Amino acid sequence: MRTKTISPIYTVFVWINSPILYASKTILQGEGKRWDVMATQTETAVDHPLDPLTSEEIDDARSILETERDVDDAIRYVKITLDEPSKDELSGDEDTAVERRAFIILRDPVEKTTYEAVVSLDDDELLSWENVEGVQPSITLEEFDVCEETVKANEEWREAVAKRGVENFDLAIVDPWSAGHHFVPDGVDTDRRLAHAMTWIRTSEEDNGYARPLDGVHVWVDLDDMEVVEVVDRGVTESNVVENLEDAKYRAEDRELRTDLKPYNVDQPEGPSWSIEGRKVEWQNWHFRVGWTQREGLVLHDVGYEDDGEVRSIISRASCAEMAVPYGDRDPNHNWKNAFDVGEYNIGRLANSLTEGCDCLGYMHYFDAVMNDTDGEVNVIPNAVCLHEEDYGTLWKHTNWRTENTEVRRNRRLVVSFVATVGNYDYQFNWYLYQDGSAEGQVRLTGVDSNGLVASDDDTSGFAEMLAPGVKGMIHQHFFNFRLDLDVDGEENELYRVQNRTVPPGADGVQNEWPGEPEDMNPAGQAFYAERTQLESEQEAQELTDPHKGRYWQVVNPNETNKLDKPTGYKLVPGENVEACAQPGSSVQQRSTFIDNHIWATPYDEDERFPAGEYPNQNPGNDGLPAWTEADRSLDGEDIVLWYTLGVNHITRPEDWPILPVHIASFKLEPVNFFDENPSMDVPPEHAIKDVEERREQKYDDPDDVAVGDD
Repeated sequence: MRTKTISPIYTVFVWINSPILYASKTILQGEGKRWDVMATQTETAVDHPLDPLTSEEIDDARSILETERDVDDAIRYVKITLDEPSKDELSGDEDTAVERRAFIILRDPVEKTTYEAVVSLDDDELLSWENVEGVQPSITLEEFDVCEETVKANEEWREAVAKRGVENFDLAIVDPWSAGHHFVPDGVDTDRRLAHAMTWIRTSEEDNGYARPLDGVHVWVDLDDMEVVEVVDRGVTESNVVENLEDAKYRAEDRELRTDLKPYNVDQPEGPSWSIEGRKVEWQNWHFRVGWTQREGLVLHDVGYEDDGEVRSIISRASCAEMAVPYGDRDPNHNWKNAFDVGEYNIGRLANSLTEGCDCLGYMHYFDAVMNDTDGEVNVIPNAVCLHEEDYGTLWKHTNWRTENTEVRRNRRLVVSFVATVGNYDYQFNWYLYQDGSAEGQVRLTGVDSNGLVASDDDTSGFAEMLAPGVKGMIHQHFFNFRLDLDVDGEENELYRVQNRTVPPGADGVQNEWPGEPEDMNPAGQAFYAERTQLESEQEAQELTDPHKGRYWQVVNPNETNKLDKPTGYKLVPGENVEACAQPGSSVQQRSTFIDNHIWATPYDEDERFPAGEYPNQNPGNDGLPAWTEADRSLDGEDIVLWYTLGVNHITRPEDWPILPVHIASFKLEPVNFFDENPSMDVPPEHAIKDVEERREQKYDDPDDVAVGDD
């Protein structure tokens, strides 16, 4: 087995664990106290068909392929990942083994071709080999590295940046953006494998690499041939960027820090409330599996809730399946920007190695990410996924004011998360599970704004805002599309839109909107009701959020009911969201059509995984969801997949500089008639799970001197 643990570009590892099967780490807490605070799941034997490929399996997959096919040394392994079994395969008898297969994408830079292969790891056999014509796979980390070197060695580029005061070319940084399809210069063949490179300059190796944008310099690089094919200089904005722009230092050693912040320790002396076996997690009645793909990063499988001894299915598979980040500035230096961070860059490959006490607090469990590099060798990112518990305020409470009796429960949630750095931006993806049976998908955005140069007296007219003297941040949007394969108590589900509906005010109202008699419509003038509309087909299910109406969407199993004889269901409740601003027919709209709607729904198809299609890189568009839903397939009693588009509007401000404070956006999945009552009624009060006497001794000099209500 060939294994290497490397630090991807844009990722700083604080420590690297040795490649052992299981490791735990302990630290001293207080005098004479010691307990586990961290456990790392580096790699285990495969115990479920949905477990990601192990290091050995990645090596085996490459070996099988290279035995069966004549693979040139120049070929690049874009992806070696689990070929996930279909639901039909997983629904067989428990004693029936599910074949372990690897799915491989390769790029031949010499022949300019892309191949897909599937190998059987059980039978050591190549099952399929296909030349996929007219597509470009995602850009790899190794291509990022070599692309930067290629640009910095180019004389035209050197001449362009020298005009802007650059003398030491080694201090420049070059980010290869995806080239898209419609903004390639005339004369550059769009069939070539392209990157659109942008440049910044540092004053030293430790300087903030994004503090000084070298606007106007655009370089197109052929990633197959690793050669510069076009350099465009749109003119010099600042004649000496190095001297004219301020430092934007953000590291702790470069800043004067506050001195009044006291330590905050999360203490779990008895360990966590979860149990973990391999990649299966059980916590507070929740059951699920932790998955991982190079493309999506964190994936949750087989999410269910244990109710009266039965684990009831809720979600078969959940992930962030695609992103789109369109920019709104008219400036030709930036108006082309639009990145598909999942499909064009493989956001899982850009994951950080998470750090104890910083990315997570308390008792933590980590899962490593085992992937491949472009040579087909194993690449391990230690501690890519963090799992921990958080206190989240009040779960429920009621005070009987007549008896002065109060019942209150603390809300504890389980967090499963990973962080990826994509050039200047950092994204944290969190999945939260709550004791009341609800779940939440959340994105936290931070990092550095994509920026450009501007004269201080220029009118940016709302298309950009000043971040610092001479530096602007362009208005832009972030769209995250979550693929939610919901199996609410099974696979035969229905989809409903639920929203507030007002009742016409009396006999003079619009009578055809209400089935009752005119005089019974709304005698008090305040009547409204929850309007439930079944969305029976794909076209009907393409909708936007409407906070004015309290709109949400509910997936229902008509074959299962609670004790009130109501069909069981879960609802998707949107949080922050925004409409896409791209015009119909624009490049960004064509290439990321999934941003047109906040909700899409399709019947399950194992081949429909990514909303912008399998190969969004350099794709002209209208692939994925818009193509699939043209058939307008039925959603009545089907295995429904919800696609939720979460949008964030970012109008930049000086407070975003030099590092953007975390911006949080999320959505929730909440039970509706799924349970017979509040499923968290059995959560014990805090005093019932603590040693009261020990707590009294720690808190008070006199153990009997206890405040009222402190029991």
